[in-house]
This record gives sequence, structure tokens and C-alpha cells, in this order.
Amino acid sequence: MPDRYEPSQFESKWQERWKQADLFATREEPGRPKFYGMDFFPYPSGAGLSVGHCRNYVPTDVLCRMKFMQGYNVLHPMGFDSFGLPAENEAIKNKTHPAPMIERYAANYRRQMELVGISYDWSRSFSSADPDYYKWTQWIFEVLHERGLAYRKQAAVNWDPVDKTVLADEEIIGGRAERSGALVEKKWIPQWYFKITEYAQQLIDDLDTLDWPEGIKAQQRNWIGKSEGVQFRLDVAGTGDSDGKFDLDNHNTPAKKLSFEVFTTRIDTLFGVAFCVLAPEHALVEDLIKIVPAENQADVREYQEAAKRLSDTDRTATNREKTGVFTGAYAINPGNGQKVPIWLADYVLATYGTGAIMAVPAHDERDYEFALKFGIPVIPVIAPAEGKIPEGCYAAKDGVMVNSGEYTGLSVAEGQFALARWMEGLGIGKAITQYKLRDWLTSRQRYWGCPIPVIHSADGDEQLVPVQDLPVLLPDVDSYEPSGDGSSPLAHIPEFVNVTDRDGKLGRRETDTMSGFACSSWYFLRFCDPHNPKEAWNLDRANYWMPVDCYVGGAEHAVMHLLYARFWTKVLNDAGLIQVREPFARLQNQGQVLAYTPYRQPRDGETLGVGEDGILVSFAEADAMKARGEGNQLFYKWVRMSKSKGNVVTPDEAKATFGADALRMYLLFVAPFSADVQWSNEGMMGMTRFLSKVFKLATDLKPFWAADWREHIPFEAMDPLGKEARRLTHFTIKTSTADIDSFGFNTYVSGLMKYVNGISDVLAKADPSNRAHALALSEALETLPLLLSPGAPHSADEIWEGILQKPGFVFRQDWPTHEEALAAADVVTVAVQVNGKLRDTLEFPAGTSNEELEAGALASAKVQTHLEGKSIRKVIVIPNKLVNLVAS
Repeated sequence: MPDRYEPSQFESKWQERWKQADLFATREEPGRPKFYGMDFFPYPSGAGLSVGHCRNYVPTDVLCRMKFMQGYNVLHPMGFDSFGLPAENEAIKNKTHPAPMIERYAANYRRQMELVGISYDWSRSFSSADPDYYKWTQWIFEVLHERGLAYRKQAAVNWDPVDKTVLADEEIIGGRAERSGALVEKKWIPQWYFKITEYAQQLIDDLDTLDWPEGIKAQQRNWIGKSEGVQFRLDVAGTGDSDGKFDLDNHNTPAKKLSFEVFTTRIDTLFGVAFCVLAPEHALVEDLIKIVPAENQADVREYQEAAKRLSDTDRTATNREKTGVFTGAYAINPGNGQKVPIWLADYVLATYGTGAIMAVPAHDERDYEFALKFGIPVIPVIAPAEGKIPEGCYAAKDGVMVNSGEYTGLSVAEGQFALARWMEGLGIGKAITQYKLRDWLTSRQRYWGCPIPVIHSADGDEQLVPVQDLPVLLPDVDSYEPSGDGSSPLAHIPEFVNVTDRDGKLGRRETDTMSGFACSSWYFLRFCDPHNPKEAWNLDRANYWMPVDCYVGGAEHAVMHLLYARFWTKVLNDAGLIQVREPFARLQNQGQVLAYTPYRQPRDGETLGVGEDGILVSFAEADAMKARGEGNQLFYKWVRMSKSKGNVVTPDEAKATFGADALRMYLLFVAPFSADVQWSNEGMMGMTRFLSKVFKLATDLKPFWAADWREHIPFEAMDPLGKEARRLTHFTIKTSTADIDSFGFNTYVSGLMKYVNGISDVLAKADPSNRAHALALSEALETLPLLLSPGAPHSADEIWEGILQKPGFVFRQDWPTHEEALAAADVVTVAVQVNGKLRDTLEFPAGTSNEELEAGALASAKVQTHLEGKSIRKVIVIPNKLVNLVAS
């Protein structure tokens, strides 16, 4: 048995034994509590895992291992999110089919996860591209459709006129297609949506029931975007003698009155409306074109074309300069009858709200920025309750109304109520609640996705594929690249498209596929019953395991994936298919792993991208520059590990150099779980040294080993050394348990370090012939691998078998429990402050009264020095921890 950490001698051995014993198979024994711990569904890429991915997987593993040892039935599964655009583009680039490519990538991910000892139950694994899985994604689509929550309508897509394909927003850079460089256009085609807006309020309300980071909850609330306000009509002003009615077809048809609706949360600012803005795609624009001068028509058309080339993300970027064009038309402000100009601006989206806004530059920063650029008057109508009307933009939501006719002098709240009632009385507006959230666009004009189980009949009906005929299989084809006409490649496969409808007539199969978010919106339910051929999940098994007790992954999925999964869970609950209304009771987001990455200064003629301050170079190139004496051109930055940066450290490299347990413990220890980690080989070496100290301590404790240490000796009867050993053991059991439960993994590891040092100090003074010492140190020796096991499971099993000579695996042992009386210190260190500044530290017996702590603090010579000439006004005492003397 080595007395140091030598991972090459035992880690692979234990991994093989775990596999042979099927150690991590899910236990479902009656009478035990359950714990469902899960990591975000990963997309397997060719780059494989980095140690940054392990920053996610290792902590979840630590928690699940402890829960199993605590007696829980633990579900800790892993699968692969394999459908979608990244996989399809990767396959196109590599000139291969996505299915075998993803299978190879997933196998490598599994190998690397096993390499670092993650305790997944691989018997429950699946890929979202498995027909046995996406069959049930199609079934859930049908559940949504039958409940009126899946529908089809015309929608704009990003169109690349060179590659002749539909693009996702992330494939567009600066208005151009990332691959072809072509200016992107908008194209209108029918697409499928899920009606998530029906659940907007529930999605907000139920956030209060979840143990999630407040920042993630805030992002979800902001994305849903609840607003309470007034929606009202604005009429288009007349031209000449038209009196607001227009003959738009230029022949003898009845005149038409033009109007549009806006929504505002600040109806109190109605009298300050200086202009209105329509989205370039607003339906009214086509009518306005017919009534405005020719020069305005040309400007409007040119602006509309420019807007088509931008994604919604680009258009609404907060740091983008505002653009717009005056239409030549005016609207009537119903508050004062004044004409205000109607502009087009691309920061207003046709798909959000009414696609139009009233603009009040005196009280809205965005409107103020626009007004300044285009020379539009600023009309203040709200002022502070006390003081003069401020210049510029006064965006505060309180104050009194000014320049507002009969409403002048009312408070903001009073004005909002009065104007809303006035508009409702006239029939031109009403108070409503609105949400920024839009329905979920799920259609993809791509091959590599879950087929939508709909047949379009010859009569134009939408018929669902009968459940017994599911899955609608994705055909295995040689060519699956974009079709060139905006439709899915599936549209050009006759044997897939042509199908008989329920009436026996020739129909046409839907050729759009679902977005990858569909398959990742319910996979946590399938893990409960992964190989059920008759149903998506057995209700009893799903109700037992759900909700997921702890869900772990990156904060970048704060909105889309989490929101969609919550929506589908609520729908399935309403349909009586699951008991829970929320899928993830607790959520934890890990920090990123950063690598110290070389960049060089730009040279003459070189340009940098937006936000860049240097040019990325490889580590080899950086070394070559140093050898040439050009090191002064280099600088280094801490940036996220990624294949594109060339700064990835793989689990394979870390294990080969330092060991799997060293990697696990380093990632746990180096920073709090949610904080970013700066990767350091020196830190890894430090962790190998700590694990060697663990092995050395276990070896040195062996002469004290007494298999019958559990024989009861009253704690009070022990000498101080025995008491200290038992106190250290029980205190560390207590803190380790609490730290792991609370995701305080860095303090869990630091607690083990203190424990090893503390027991080593006791050991140095202990007498092997002293029965009490032997019993106390035997307890420490047996407890050490138990506490170590979640973080460093290979080392724990090696100590368990090699030093304690116990059979089996630590994983199957009971997690130790502490006795509170033994965990409490006999002596505590109390900080003494004067006016909040530390002036001394004193030792007192644990449980010393507040009065005695105060008296001891006042008696300190160091404290008295800082009290000279001062009188004590207040004494703050925190028992066993702190005395703060407030003096002046």
C-alpha cells in the first residue's frame, strides 16, 4: 500500500471494478427517500470534453455520491442532446451523416466522463436522435396540438440568397450570412409555433416556488416581460380634404379610415407624445405608402429593405445607434388633437406588442436618443413633485403632470387611472396586461431534427399522425444539405412526403423538423423510465422521481431551455400526464474555467474586431515569438477554455499528468462553485500533494487501528488528546455534510485539509498503547475515506481496501453522522473589535456568557490601548465569535 497518491497504480483499476459491479445502477428500493440529481443535457461535439465541462459534472457527482451513502435512492443519469443545427453543420463540414458522427462523439464523451469517475447510471442513457426517444417527442407535440397549443402561421425567416437556405440568428454576423457573406433577407413562410404565451403568468408566478439563483429568476421574469398599461388607437391624420379617410385603391371604392394601436405603461405621458414609430414590417405601412409623397415612398422602401437584412437581435441591441425614416404621414394624438409624425424604426419589431409605439422623448431614454438625432421636439409633461421641470429626459416614474390640459396637477398614478378610464369611455383604448414573451417558434427547415407528426390533407386540413404510427422516422438519406428554396431537405424526398391521410386520399407530410429545444424540454421525464416501449414514461415512476431535486449547468441556458422545459411540464400536468408543475426544484450554475491565453499586439495594417484588444496566437507561436526576441509584443488574458481559442486542457491530459482525483478535488477547491476558475498546473500539483498527505496520514494511523473502535467510551472520560481527535472527526462530518448540500465544495475540501492537518497533529502526540487514543484515531481513520469518497472516490476505495482491508466499495457504505456534543469545540477563538476594526483575538471556553466575553475583551491590554480617552457607547456580542466595542 503506497503512502502517497500514485493515481496510475489504482485509478483505472477501480474504474474497471465499478463497471464490473454495475456500481452506479439506479436503486429503487421501497421505503428510502429519493434524490434526482442531473446535469444539463450536453451536445456532444468533436472537440470532446475539456476540464471546463468537468467543472459542471464533478460537483453534481459529489452531491449524488453523498446522497446515495446517506441512504437515498439516487437517480443520476446522462444522455446526449444530438439533434439540431450544430450537429448538422458539423456533419456537412465533415461530409458525413450526423447519426454516426454524433454516436462517435457521444462515445468519446462517455469515455472521458468515466475517466474522471462520474457516477452516471449509463444503463439509462439515450440520445435525442434515437427513434425510441423522439417518438415520444412527437407524441408530446400531438398533446400540445390537441390542446390548441401547437399551431402554424406565416412567419419571417432569415434567408441567405446565395446559399439559398434559412439561417438561424446565430449564423448571421453584421447582417451577413456567416458562411456565404451574403446580405441576409427576410422571407415569409408558414411555420409551427407552441403557444407558450398562454402560460406567461404561471411561468412568472411559479418562480417564487423554486430554489433557483435570483439572477436566473430575474432573467426569466425579464424575458417574459409582464407590463400593465393601456392599449389605444391612434388615427392617421387626413391630407387635404380627406378628413382622415382615404381612397387607397384610386377608384370608386368607399374611403377608408387608417389607424393603428399602441401599448404604453405610461399613459400619463400622453400629452408629451412627439412622434410615433412603426416597425418596418407593420401592416399599416403598405397603406401609408399610398397616401404620402413620392419622395417619402422611396425612403420608406429603401429603409424596409435595409431592415430585412438585420436579425431581431441586431435590431434591438442596446448599444446600436438608432436609425429611422419619416413616412410623410401623421397621427392624431387623442389627448390634445395635435398631429405627430409617423416614423419607421427597426428597433421596433412587428412581432412584439402591437408593432408600434408612441414616443415621448421627454420621459423615455430611447425616445430621447431618437429625437435628438432627428431633431424632433421634446415636450415635458411630468415634473418632480417639488422643483422645476428638468431639462432633457426625466424618466422617473413618479411626479406630477404638467402641460397636460385638464389633467395638469395630477400625480402620475392619478393621471394613469383617469386617462385609462377616459379612453375606455371613448372606446379608443383599454387597460390591459401585456407580455414581452412571444410564442415559441419551433419549425426548422433542416434535416437533422425531430420530424413534426402532421399530414396536410388534400382538403387543406392538418391531421395528426395516429399515435400507433409513431415515430415518423427521419429518412436515412445521402444528401441532407439545405434545399435551395427555403423548404426543408425532407420536402424533396417523395417517399417521405407522399402519404395517405385518414380519409385514404393522397396527403403531404409536414417537412419541417422541430428545434432541438423540443427534445431537451422533457428528457428529464424519460430518464425516469427510459426504455418503456409503450409510453413516454410510467406515471408512477415519473411521479416518484420528479421533480429533479438538483439541476446543474451553465447560466447561458437561463432563459430558453429552462423556460421551455417549465412550459412543457405545466402542459403535461394540465393534461394529467404528470403530477409536478415545475421540473427542477433546485438549480445551480457553475462558473467557467479560464485559461491564461496568449495574444499579441496588432501590427501595421492589422485591424481588430469590435471589443478586441489583441490578436489570438497559439502557445507554440507565442513560444516562437519569445525565441525571436518578440516577447514584448505578447500579452496574456484569462479567457474561457474553448477549441477556437486553442487553450483547452482535456480530462485525458489532466488525468495522465496529475490523476483523476487530483482533477476532481482541484475543481472543487479552487473557487466557489458559481465563480470562474483560473486553471493552474501549480494548483493541480498542490492537490496531488494534499492527496499524498491523505495517504501518508492513513498509513501512519494504521498502527492505532482497532476494529472494535465503536466500543463506547464516554467522551468526558477521555484525555484532552482523545477529545480533540473525536471533536475534529465529528466537526468535519458536520461541516462536510453541510458544505456538500449547500454546494460549498471549496469549503468541503478546505475542511478536509484542516482535518488531515488536525489529526496529523494529534497523531504526533498520541500513544499507541493508550486505548482511548487508539479508539479516537481509529474512528478518524475509518471516517477519512468516507468523507473523502465523494470528492476523491478512487483514493477512498484504495484506502478502504488497502489500509483498512475492508471489502466492497466506499460508495456502498453509510455516510457518517456526527454527534452535536462531540462536534462542539471546548475552546473557541473570539475576535475583539473596536469600532469594527480587529484589535485582538482571545480564547474562551465554549458557551461563555456574553457578560464574561465582554469583561474579557475589556481586560485585553491590546484593546485598552485603543480605548484610551474614549467612552464606550455600545457593546455588540456574537456568542462564541465576536465582541465589538463601539467607542467615541
